[in-house]
Amino acid sequence: MTMPSITRRRFLAALGGSAMLTLWPGLSPAASGGQTRLVVVVLRGAMDGLHLLPPRGDADYLRARGELAVRDALTLDGSFGLHPKMVFAHGLYRDKQLLPLVAVAPPYQRRSHFDAQDCLENGTAAPGGARDGWIGRCIQSMAASEGVAIAQVMPLAMRGSERAGLWSPPLPRDLPDTLMQQLQPLYAEDARLAPVFADAIELAATEHAATGMGDAQGKNARGAFRLPDAMAAAAKRMRGPDAARIAFVEDSGWDTHRGQQLALDRKFAELDAGLRAMHDGLADEWNRTVVVVVTEFGRTVATNGSGGTDHGVGGVSLLAGGAVRGGRVGGDWPGLASGALLDGRDLRPTTDMRALFKGLLAGHLAVPESALETRIFPDSRTVRPLQGLLHA
Repeated sequence: MTMPSITRRRFLAALGGSAMLTLWPGLSPAASGGQTRLVVVVLRGAMDGLHLLPPRGDADYLRARGELAVRDALTLDGSFGLHPKMVFAHGLYRDKQLLPLVAVAPPYQRRSHFDAQDCLENGTAAPGGARDGWIGRCIQSMAASEGVAIAQVMPLAMRGSERAGLWSPPLPRDLPDTLMQQLQPLYAEDARLAPVFADAIELAATEHAATGMGDAQGKNARGAFRLPDAMAAAAKRMRGPDAARIAFVEDSGWDTHRGQQLALDRKFAELDAGLRAMHDGLADEWNRTVVVVVTEFGRTVATNGSGGTDHGVGGVSLLAGGAVRGGRVGGDWPGLASGALLDGRDLRPTTDMRALFKGLLAGHLAVPESALETRIFPDSRTVRPLQGLLHA
């Protein structure tokens, strides 16, 4: 992947030179042990990366964002800050377990939610490029590996493997106890559904207590399962030697055309709580885990007339976990000067999201190069995996 010389020097310096060692990073001790964990979190609706990771003191950013600019960001490096609601994530950054990546996007560079999400999940260069997903194909290529999606229906990204399971969230918390009591006899009459219903009720209660998240945090846009709860559920299913090694978690409600300030205050608080729930739920497995948080595209650099932002292209991804070589901001930052923007309005993407995924699958899950380039991400030989993401 070619990067402008100035940015490349900065990026390699941040990596401490590790990116120059080899195209394929050496496997970490955890990876060679076969018990590493990967969690893929998709924020549907196009999370505003510039609101999550504002460039500090950047005149172009401040001018374009105006009153929407984040001026009280938590300090990261000399160039970027982190949204003030991301307090736990900021602690991970201090512990060198959080790595934000700037200017990332799938190869699709238009502005349709549906097409961009399709491209992100199918692992090809275009929407409709495959009928199954890159995570499902990855699971299928790994011996004795299991995956789980925390979702209402099997997401495209996980399709393609009979070893990818689905765990649907429990019923909404605001259902009254009397209704739950009325439903219980109905489920009890079915030998297959009775234990599922009982497990859902028990899990809802235990995870609610474990995360400490009350109804004040709000539901996601589907009204069924908040992100912290979903990530706690994923963590529970990734504990132990025979548990799932790959999990998929999704969250909606990130399309902020209006009222973005208040909306993202709430959403980033939920994302931060989700990272905490994953960290606490995995316990000792956290040190062998990578959580990658992605979204289908970014948002416009300038605000619109409704206190929000519109569909853009370049965005921000987050890596978190004990296996992550964090404590720095990675990626190739193109800047926000008018001449640097894509189509005069968007952060220009400089990293193909498939390069990020390839770097994680190769370095963390020990997936061979041949499978990455031909099966998991078809026709992607020119997209080289990102290096230096993980501890050596």
